[in-house]
Amino acid sequence: MKKLALSLTFLLLSAAAVFAQADLQVLAVVKYNKSESITVKQLKSRVNVYQKQRKDPLTLEQKHLVLDNLIEERLMYQAAQKAGISIPDSYVDQYFAQGLSQSVGANVTEKQLAEMVQKTQGITLDELLLRDVGMNAVDYKNYLKTQLMIQQYVVQQNQAQLQKVAATDEEIRSAYQSQKSQFVWNDMMKVLLVVVPKENDAEAAKLKLNDFLNKYKEKKLTADQIALQSEAAGSGYQAGEIIVPMNEQSAAGIGMTFANLQVLFSQDEGFISDINETEKDYRFIAILKKYNAKLLDLFDIYQPDTTVTVYEYIRTLLTQQKQMQYVQQAAQELSKSLNTAENVEMKKTGAALDKLLDWGE
Repeated sequence: MKKLALSLTFLLLSAAAVFAQADLQVLAVVKYNKSESITVKQLKSRVNVYQKQRKDPLTLEQKHLVLDNLIEERLMYQAAQKAGISIPDSYVDQYFAQGLSQSVGANVTEKQLAEMVQKTQGITLDELLLRDVGMNAVDYKNYLKTQLMIQQYVVQQNQAQLQKVAATDEEIRSAYQSQKSQFVWNDMMKVLLVVVPKENDAEAAKLKLNDFLNKYKEKKLTADQIALQSEAAGSGYQAGEIIVPMNEQSAAGIGMTFANLQVLFSQDEGFISDINETEKDYRFIAILKKYNAKLLDLFDIYQPDTTVTVYEYIRTLLTQQKQMQYVQQAAQELSKSLNTAENVEMKKTGAALDKLLDWGE
């Protein structure tokens, strides 16, 4: 019985070794700027990412396409390096955090999201990314850095052509007509909001806010001056001029109920509230300007207190979209032009390659 058990253990270890060796087999060598091997393990990792997104296994043909993409990605990355392009890790970290913020609908740091995930789901950020994306944070940042460098390289190589890509007048007018109902102003108002935190001295905070309130009423300080002074180090208060649409989200954003916001909207321009107390601060609010709801024409101002028209907004948006499409097309053409026998040595082809790619799930 012991001999049988030992034999089974040996067979299992042997099988594991075979799989490990298979993962280390080199499929291709990319050598545009330096020699860089692409292994079965690397391909499996990228295939796993696509399968996480698709929630479906990839076919043999699709794995071939992923291998081609991986080869061309490394070619473009090497070309970017050769062109002297580099991306600081700090920028990648910032880009990564912005992506995380968009995914949760709030402006959060990587650390804050990690704490949020641990608290709400009981798993680490790495575990969440591995589950949903197929990469941990380090691998995902490396992937982002590669993509950012490639994008910058493509833009660099096509700068002159990109400057010529722009939305036409016909495209702008057509986009406006097809999305006309989206270009509207809701009822809005521009307000001055002044907040003094209570911290350790609530009475002092109230006196400070009252001083600002009196000086504003007596026109000794303007809204701009109060907002500007709040930016000074150690000012001890926050102030700003804010555009507030008539909705519940805006009400929550300035710390009041929607019912109270409706009451505020019923006031005229120039209205100044009394001092209001919350759990953490004292505050007052003044209505600077009111904007009535309306459907915007093509040459109306897109947002209050700006000079950008609807026409200019659409032109910028469409131009960015066209430039992005141009960059994507240029990237495909560049990568195909680099994917030559001189720059890529395929170590496995035909049936031998199919056998390595047919690893099952």
